[in-house]
Amino acid sequence: MKTYYNWLNQLVNNNKSAFSEWTNLNWLNSCSAQEAQEKKIVLLDKAENILFKGTKPYYKQISNGCKLCGLGQWSCLFITGKCNASCFYCPTSQQEDHLPTTQNLSFADPAAFAEYINHFRFKGVSFSGGEPLLQFDRTLNYLKQVRRKCNPDTYIWMYTNGILAETQKFRKLAAAGINEVRFDIGATAFRLDKIAAAKGIIPVITIEIPAVPEELERLKKLLPEMVKAGVSNLNLHQLRLTQHNVKQLSKHNYTYIHAEQPVVLESELAALELIAYAHDHSIDIGINYCSFHFKNRFQKAGFRNKVATALANDEDVLTQNGYIRRFTDTGIGYDSIRIFDEKPDRLAVQEFQLKDKTYYYSRQAVLNTVAIDSAIKDKIDRLLAAEPREIPDDPLLFRIWQLEYIEAGLREY
Repeated sequence: MKTYYNWLNQLVNNNKSAFSEWTNLNWLNSCSAQEAQEKKIVLLDKAENILFKGTKPYYKQISNGCKLCGLGQWSCLFITGKCNASCFYCPTSQQEDHLPTTQNLSFADPAAFAEYINHFRFKGVSFSGGEPLLQFDRTLNYLKQVRRKCNPDTYIWMYTNGILAETQKFRKLAAAGINEVRFDIGATAFRLDKIAAAKGIIPVITIEIPAVPEELERLKKLLPEMVKAGVSNLNLHQLRLTQHNVKQLSKHNYTYIHAEQPVVLESELAALELIAYAHDHSIDIGINYCSFHFKNRFQKAGFRNKVATALANDEDVLTQNGYIRRFTDTGIGYDSIRIFDEKPDRLAVQEFQLKDKTYYYSRQAVLNTVAIDSAIKDKIDRLLAAEPREIPDDPLLFRIWQLEYIEAGLREY
């Protein structure tokens, strides 16, 4: 495990360096990690189900959109970058109204976005922001084009903070074929009155919020009220620390876990405790915990797979993680395909067309070819034949394992 621990130590060094000026941040230590791990094990027993290699525990049910997300069948279009809320936990700036964008591609024409969905064969589409209701007509136009041009089984949902929620808007969205609306009630002081505008109109109503530790008891009391309001599912995200929200998060007594991006320990425990509470009280609402590891592993791998499946060569071999493997008797390497809105400088690119607009893609090495001998090749063959139960300690095999397999997310702290 030496190589794995070296990798973890590098994460620690990177995180502490990135947030070095914030000396009051409380980073997880071995003593508090053991205590938290013991609590987590107990709470996970109440989840009933855990999907996607332990990254998504849930109680009762999850929405079709969440399933498609985990399977890599989902595209999220950011209708605008502007938001009318000021949630302390927001990880990014939300001040700019830009063109609808997804994965570095912008779509001025709703029909071009629908062609994009068809080109990469996505089965789910969501509209997010910023706040989509700030640009309601724009959101409605993109929804209509997806319904008009894409597979009728495409599952479509929208995120909103609910501040601008109105019954008439939801009637128009429902008439255009939306399946689900997800409300962030953290933006409205955890009030449920805005959800009433969608009840009986939108087929599936979900509340999707970060698991804020200080609000745990309030959320427990709200669960029965959510059911009465017509809410089918509660999605809980893990709070994460970014350069944008560190000033606000540093005012809270949180403990930060070292990951590819730092995450809040108490947020994960609060989400699992709320699931356990719903289980113990048999509350009729689906609750799922959308951990950072799920987002960072499955969402990224899902998109890489979609792009590679559509744009790679017929003879290419794809990994579970969406990378392209180059493997011979004498060497091994890995590539990834990136797509671009505009032609990048100094990169060899190929093209594809969507609604009379040219987009570009480039094949780039994520692991340059490493020379191998017959002994190492045999070890690689065994690793590729079956995912190992133990993480490889050899540095090359460890890197191959990372590129081949989607790592489990809820490891010990």
